[in-house]
Amino acid sequence: MITYVIILVAVLALGIPSIYLVIKLPKTRPFFMVVYLLLIVLFGYLLFRNINKPIKFERELDLRTKVTVERLKDIRTIQLAYKDKYNKYGDSFDKIIDFIKTDSFEIPKLEIIGKWDQDVMTKEEALNQGIIVKSSSFSPVKDSLWKDKLYDIEDIRYVPFADTNQLVIGAGEVETASLVKVKVFECYVLYKTLLNGLDEQLIINYIDEKTKYGGFEGIKVGSLTEATNNAGNWEQ
Repeated sequence: MITYVIILVAVLALGIPSIYLVIKLPKTRPFFMVVYLLLIVLFGYLLFRNINKPIKFERELDLRTKVTVERLKDIRTIQLAYKDKYNKYGDSFDKIIDFIKTDSFEIPKLEIIGKWDQDVMTKEEALNQGIIVKSSSFSPVKDSLWKDKLYDIEDIRYVPFADTNQLVIGAGEVETASLVKVKVFECYVLYKTLLNGLDEQLIINYIDEKTKYGGFEGIKVGSLTEATNNAGNWEQ
């Protein structure tokens, strides 16, 4: 806005003297025509940039938000599988990345090794008599959770479009109102990190809008202070 005022003042300041000079010195007319044309082009460019700036911001905001939400969903999926196996959530990216790369799921199986007449013998009885035996096979975690992903598991720690900035991750335990202890985790990125490189004032305005009613100033899944059933704040 200040730039527009300066240009307008400059145009007005040049206007009266230029008219006077054109009348007195007609040969100066082409020069002033070029000057005014350049000012019009400059004003038009600045006006276009000012109109396009919020459009570009919204487009980039939508893109970064969508990619980040998908990454947080991937992290939630891994954390749920990690908890199923270890009865707790991973409290670092090193742990959940190693879980994907090196760990495996146990798949229990029942194998019939004798004659089993289901009409006269229950499964429990067959198990007790050794006619049916329990066994297990193992399947790599990466084949179940990461087979079709389009980015490397090592990159799951990084904030999309933010160079080497990392997402914040943590895990712990909270006590509910009914005095039940619940395992929890959270992972998040602040908007100031996610939107780094975009118009600073538009970032400030967006954060103010998202937080004026007590909202979190970023995108987050889970919580370390309350049991949220691992919901993401984009789902609320």
